Amino acid sequence: MFEQLRRRSRTAGRAPGTPEYVGVERSTPVTLQMITYDASGVESVHPEHLRECACFSEGPGVSWINIDGLHDPAVVSEAAEVFKIHPLVVEDIVHTGQRPKMEELGDSLFVIIKMLSFNEKTRKVEDEQVSFILGSHYLLTFQEHANGDVFGEVRKRIMGRKGRVCSMGADYLLYALMDAVVDNYFVVLERMGEEIEDIEEMLLSAPKPEHLEALHGLRREALFLRKYIFPLREVVAKLEKGGNELISDNTIFYLRDLYDHTIQVMDTVETFRDMLSGMVELYLSNISLKMNEIMKVLTMFSSFFIPLTFIAGLYGMNFKFMPELEWEYGYFAVLALMATIGVSMLLLFRRKGWIGKRSR
Repeated sequence: MFEQLRRRSRTAGRAPGTPEYVGVERSTPVTLQMITYDASGVESVHPEHLRECACFSEGPGVSWINIDGLHDPAVVSEAAEVFKIHPLVVEDIVHTGQRPKMEELGDSLFVIIKMLSFNEKTRKVEDEQVSFILGSHYLLTFQEHANGDVFGEVRKRIMGRKGRVCSMGADYLLYALMDAVVDNYFVVLERMGEEIEDIEEMLLSAPKPEHLEALHGLRREALFLRKYIFPLREVVAKLEKGGNELISDNTIFYLRDLYDHTIQVMDTVETFRDMLSGMVELYLSNISLKMNEIMKVLTMFSSFFIPLTFIAGLYGMNFKFMPELEWEYGYFAVLALMATIGVSMLLLFRRKGWIGKRSR
């Protein structure tokens, strides 16, 4: 989060609508893909320039133009010119720290959401901004990089002409892609749940300081997820309410199901936050209990040896006329007294339940 703020601060003072990329520095080339389909056929091409896609924006059929990579301002500027995208919208596309939102642009819709993934190496949740521009017969998608996305199953259904996506409009394609993103949230949450279960087991068996550090890391991840999932719910709610001619009544029915999925994701994140807060309290309680046990043992030793030390110190004084110093059995009598005191204290502690069993 702070890294995003630092990158965003570098653009302070620039004119509004300046298409300057704000995100992770990349050197990979920008790739384009256009899939055009209708009920009769499918065609996939990789154009060199977005101008080649302009003739497909009015139909027939549906054209899905996907742009992988936002670090090349020339490509984004070309998209703005070809599809008549407002400069402020272009600025939101290339500034990758945006929160999910939906805006109506007259003859098109602009949607931003976050694609999440779980990095197995760093064991952290990573995000990627995905922007959609929906027209009557086309859908533009802008992704930060080309290292993989969650749209593979949608592409397979289109290329294989399976499912209803090929028989419906661009609005249903928008729904299908957003649904793929939200479904992947459950995969990320499953991995987070496994992490939480592992730490919970370790906390119950042998809590260590590194477990507290891991808990704080997971709490940050939960806040990170909530930051992007909460506004996503608002985006889907706006879409499923209808009122825009680009969203058909048939698609609204599916968007309602997508809204239910976002509610489930949000509830799961809130549950994780409550669990993690409880686990932090559990860790602190276990540490406090361990400290109390240690202090209990030390107090027991001190209680045993305080009277014995008193007796030994008393007879360690170098007075000439101490009565017991000349007594033949004095040494053994003092040892017996010390043993009697020790055993008596031990029996008293056991009777009180301070040792041998837990106190009630």
